[in-house]
Amino acid sequence: MGITVSLHSELREALGEKYVLVEPEDVIVYERDGSIIQVMPEVVALPADTAQVAAVVRAAKRANVPIVPRGSGTGLAGGAVPAEGGVVVSLARMNRILEVDPRNRTALLEAGVINLDVTKAAASHGLFYAPDPSSQAACSIGGNVANNSGGPHTLAYGVTTNHVLGVEVVLDDGQVVWLGGAVPDTPGYDLCGVFVGSEGTVGIVTKALVRLMRTREAVQTLLAVFDRMDAATQSVVEITGRGIIPAALEMMDKVTIEAVEMGSSLGYPKGAEAVLLVEVEGVREHCDRAVALVREICEQTGARQVKVAQDAAERQRLWKGRKEAFGSMGRLAPHYYVQDGVVPRSRLPEIMREVAAISTRFGLRIANVFHAGDGNLHPNILFDMRTPGELDRVIEASDAILRACVAAGGSITGEHGVGLEKRNSITLLFSQQDLDAMAKVRKAFDPDGRFNPAKVFPTPITCAEMRLVPAKIPAGLWI
Repeated sequence: MGITVSLHSELREALGEKYVLVEPEDVIVYERDGSIIQVMPEVVALPADTAQVAAVVRAAKRANVPIVPRGSGTGLAGGAVPAEGGVVVSLARMNRILEVDPRNRTALLEAGVINLDVTKAAASHGLFYAPDPSSQAACSIGGNVANNSGGPHTLAYGVTTNHVLGVEVVLDDGQVVWLGGAVPDTPGYDLCGVFVGSEGTVGIVTKALVRLMRTREAVQTLLAVFDRMDAATQSVVEITGRGIIPAALEMMDKVTIEAVEMGSSLGYPKGAEAVLLVEVEGVREHCDRAVALVREICEQTGARQVKVAQDAAERQRLWKGRKEAFGSMGRLAPHYYVQDGVVPRSRLPEIMREVAAISTRFGLRIANVFHAGDGNLHPNILFDMRTPGELDRVIEASDAILRACVAAGGSITGEHGVGLEKRNSITLLFSQQDLDAMAKVRKAFDPDGRFNPAKVFPTPITCAEMRLVPAKIPAGLWI
């Protein structure tokens, strides 16, 4: 059964007519997330609270239609795209920070709260929220939970699952339950852990209780400049091999530097083959020792320059370039396709040589900006979708990169999730028996398979086929 007039009426009764979108000119803005996959929604619901989310879920269940949870739409694997139609449930209106508890160092948040706003709210208490994706200023906590998002500071603090204590969720039948608790490691099965990283396939997270961290006494940021990518990647191996765990250890290559500096001068040398952005924090004495040791290692491995940010303003300029790197790609090409394969740190030098070889083999320019400290690559394949055959080459090159990562002992994703994009690549990591076990867990929560269908698990339809179906833009609509 598809979307019916009666379902529209039921949704409008629950949410109000203003918050149920059905006209093409309204729903077209929900046709895609941060990936290049696009599918026009049939209807978009914008609930204001958990009770309204539950009402939408019950109505969709009665109509036997899919439910696609959506946060801020910054995901990079097609996870928020309505692959099989149904109701897109946007949680953007649920953006309230319900409580910041400095004594217990926790924050209670609705799913639509923007990541960066959590740290802003906690700052006056000397606290911060550690997971900080590059889309931190736009991405939502619910989306972070769904994809178990990371960010530059993952190396020291871990990913989202390490900071979520409990979640409020709406189940398949509209029932609302809390999983987890106010303290880590509550007794019983870790059902909260099942939801973190489940990509919207087992229910909808409507609230999260997250752990806050105490702001560090001292923070220092270094920029190391290299004329050879091999030297830069070897520095990463040496830094972590010496037992130094920076708060962040990021890398940007020549193409990325070019894109960033085209927009504004932020202090990255345009002629460099690669730069390392290293941040250390903790007590002041530790920072001073760590900075000296990192500088020594980088110089020994071939850095032509190592400079330390002299104040907070300079630190912010350096991080501004890193955080805006993805958005800068539009200065170099109309489209880009980003991956997030993972490799052991010790294999970084060889995998970057392989990415360069793939770039040459497929005749595509690739810009690399990534979390070097934990081996999480972000190769951005630059292209023009209007050029016949170019999208096919992009997808083939992307697949080659993921296969190389797995062959090096890594994974197909570190933080972006599987979504639509990598659902057929998941067999590179897991056997059919593994996938069957995962499917049983999913079925226990979603017996009808209506939560975010066609995501995570392999299907006969390829991602390439779905990407090639353009949205139908209504006549007279200017975009």
